[in-house]
Amino acid sequence: MRKKKKEFEVDLIGGQEGLTKEEETALSDYFKQKKKKARKLRRTVKQKSAAKQKKENKLTKP
Repeated sequence: MRKKKKEFEVDLIGGQEGLTKEEETALSDYFKQKKKKARKLRRTVKQKSAAKQKKENKLTKP
């Protein structure tokens, strides 16, 4: 059986005031780095699968 997820009605996490400029910048930088890393990983996986497919095609051709 699956556990039901609890949904919370929250607008702010960690307090009632908004984020400071430093916190906004830190979060922005974090997400940019995370996206960059994900793109790099996807590119590497695509290159490996393309190379593998190319190698298999060479083996199957007469």
